[in-house]
Amino acid sequence: MENNMIISVGRQLGSGGCEIAKKLASDLGCRFYDHELINMAAERSGFNPKIFEQQDESHGTLKTLFGAFSGRLGRMSNVFYSNSMSQEELFQIQSEAIFKAAKTENCVFVGRCADYILRKKPGLFSVFITADDDERIRVVADRRKCSIEEARRFVERKEAQRAAYYNFYTSKKWGAAESYDLCINSSLFGWERTAEIIEQIIKKRWER
Repeated sequence: MENNMIISVGRQLGSGGCEIAKKLASDLGCRFYDHELINMAAERSGFNPKIFEQQDESHGTLKTLFGAFSGRLGRMSNVFYSNSMSQEELFQIQSEAIFKAAKTENCVFVGRCADYILRKKPGLFSVFITADDDERIRVVADRRKCSIEEARRFVERKEAQRAAYYNFYTSKKWGAAESYDLCINSSLFGWERTAEIIEQIIKKRWER
């Protein structure tokens, strides 16, 4: 499919980005890719998916993981270790999985630098979803069953990792308006209405 619909969704923690992306995929008839993409990349490479989960959105983690276990991983639980497999090579495996999916069907990707990886594809529309800080922290605290302060620290840590990962691989700035086609605050409209607004914009863009 040369001009299939491709939507990439970046999001702040607790903004409802993943839920909004799922609704976009359902309403627009697109395949939804989130952790499933990790499994695709793992299947392609022969690595256990947990290795990709360690690397996902946290540049530097994988190198530490391999450094600590390089003498002990060997062959165990279907994990195959290679001294020559760098973090960048694992990112490339994920990139190839994204390219393969985007080539054959309409897709919604969450994270994974899909907006940068597919930047030359004509059908790409990139979105970044944010929300008010207090609301996001309350959402995370509820999900994790923790205190507001614990949720705040978790959000700060995870978003610093997410930004470092994105900035490293894309040479752009995570969350900056100029990095995306559309940035929207889900606190203004609620998650469902935010998804509807994004759909309307995408449909208008697609008509052009």
